[in-house]
Amino acid sequence: MKTEGMIIVVDDDESVRKALERLIKSLGIEVKTFASATDYLNYGDLENVICLILDIRMPGMTGLDLQKHLVHTDSQIPIIFITAHEDENVRKIGLKRGALAYLYKPFEDEVLIKAIHAALERASYRSSGRTPPAARAVRPPGPPGPERPNPQ
Repeated sequence: MKTEGMIIVVDDDESVRKALERLIKSLGIEVKTFASATDYLNYGDLENVICLILDIRMPGMTGLDLQKHLVHTDSQIPIIFITAHEDENVRKIGLKRGALAYLYKPFEDEVLIKAIHAALERASYRSSGRTPPAARAVRPPGPPGPERPNPQ
């Protein structure tokens, strides 16, 4: 699948950045990684971004802080959150602000790929000037419960 634009990964864990970079490149999608939200914001090229994959907990500006900043600038870039820390309140905030998915590490590649496909679909709506359908959170596999809350 060759696409126009790129996916941005923001995570303070270098091993996560490298693994996601390999996975996304294997899909034929350009990817750029950043160790912090501030590094991403300083990058400046926000026009060609298909979606953001953001860690929740990072030093300095968190993933939620970056999402809030982007919402205030009327950004329509789809966001996929990834986190190793299960916090129901944080998950609810991220999804309420419009995150496309909220995934718990470790997650299966297929779950992230499904979220990326949803982001690509949304990006195609944006580029054509059409209104995308209402956002739906990508549900991780497994039953809902304290270990794996249902994002809907």
